[in-house]
Amino acid sequence: MDNSGWRPRRDQSDPARLVAYDVLRAVHEDGAYANLALPQLLRRSHLSGRDAAFATNLTYGTLRLEGRWDAIISRCTQGRKLEDVDPEILDILRLGTHQLLALDTPAHAALYEMVTLTRNELSQNRGGFVNAVLRRVDEKADRWEEIIRASSASEAAFLATWNSHPRWIVEEFERSLESNGRKATDVQTVLEANNTPPKVALVARDVTKRQLRRAVISEGLPYSQPALMPEALLLDSGDPHHLRMVQTGAAGVQDEGSQLIAAILAEAPIEGPDRLWLDMCAGPGGKTATLASYAVERDVRIHANEPHEHRLDLVASAVGPFADIVDLRLGSGESIGTEEPESYDRILVDAPCSGLGSLRRRPESRWTKRPEDPAELATLQLALLTSAFAALRPGGVLVYSTCTPVLTETHAVIEKFLAQTPQAALRDPAPVASDVALRRVESHDAMIQLWPDTDQSDAMFIAMLSKMAS
Repeated sequence: MDNSGWRPRRDQSDPARLVAYDVLRAVHEDGAYANLALPQLLRRSHLSGRDAAFATNLTYGTLRLEGRWDAIISRCTQGRKLEDVDPEILDILRLGTHQLLALDTPAHAALYEMVTLTRNELSQNRGGFVNAVLRRVDEKADRWEEIIRASSASEAAFLATWNSHPRWIVEEFERSLESNGRKATDVQTVLEANNTPPKVALVARDVTKRQLRRAVISEGLPYSQPALMPEALLLDSGDPHHLRMVQTGAAGVQDEGSQLIAAILAEAPIEGPDRLWLDMCAGPGGKTATLASYAVERDVRIHANEPHEHRLDLVASAVGPFADIVDLRLGSGESIGTEEPESYDRILVDAPCSGLGSLRRRPESRWTKRPEDPAELATLQLALLTSAFAALRPGGVLVYSTCTPVLTETHAVIEKFLAQTPQAALRDPAPVASDVALRRVESHDAMIQLWPDTDQSDAMFIAMLSKMAS
């Protein structure tokens, strides 16, 4: 019998762990977004139920705590610098460390699965290194917080490393907390909230909240009541895109903070007619669709502007049930003020920003943002706000919002704008917010800053402006 072609049988890689590894490689090697890459890989691998949930938790959990895991792994490589470890091996070590220290996976199972993954995806001879490093990680499993703290240059440095945030982001959060009426030391709970998986928030748009709840129950999806907005429903687990109402746009996936922004704009008192609204930075369309759910009852039209064609396509999809009252515009928001002066009754400027308020949902972005990003974006934000205000009629209302708490993109933009715009008046949005929300919403210096720890939402900033007659 000729056995010349025989090879030893390899154990198969666990499909859920393989999906998590492939997502991490796509994020770190190709700059992919985990929230886009993961669903595609789950479908391609035909994972569902508990396997899909495990892959999701492993992927996002590893990305959220990557900074902590890297600090631990660097102490287990026997003098080998982290930058000298092959990137694909480092991702496997991160996944293994997360299983050992955050998911309480039995050590023998975590090591076996990661070594098998290494041998199958990379090479046989690399499995020994992975095994050795993860064994060292596990040996001090209950001591790592003490070890990292003792070796940190300061408490601030430890806070950043252990909570897996770049130091500059921690410092920006501390400054924002103080400027918004909180203590800088509250940053600890903000960072912890950023590392806690958020529930998926749904919003009822072209259906009632009761109809949405019935659809969720019929799909067998566990849910809980909202923290902030009455038309919201929170999914404890499961894929919201299985819901027919989400597929058709009758309901949507939207953070409660974003729902609040749309409600404030729609319900703020104005003087004079109320016929035409503008969403200046509309893509991908979630806020436009929620605004349309208010406008449809009032004989109001909405102009949705977006400078990028592919994002305008997303807006068109999001506003499907309201297509007859939403007009799409492809173009720069910076030109609207000149082209359509004093034309709109209500305007939303949900400005492009650093996105540091959504680190719960996009954990990998904390490692791709740069300290200089906020200042560079602030120039565009001020230009968009200036253009929007020129397009606002006297007596109308404008809401400026960002998904970031960074002062350069929030308070500083508003302060600079007010200093150069005598017609503008800052209006406190808190009374309107408290009327539309499930509880009292506080402002500071007539501006609202939401936080993930206290509001269970993304860290949205909200300022409201009105225009006085010239």
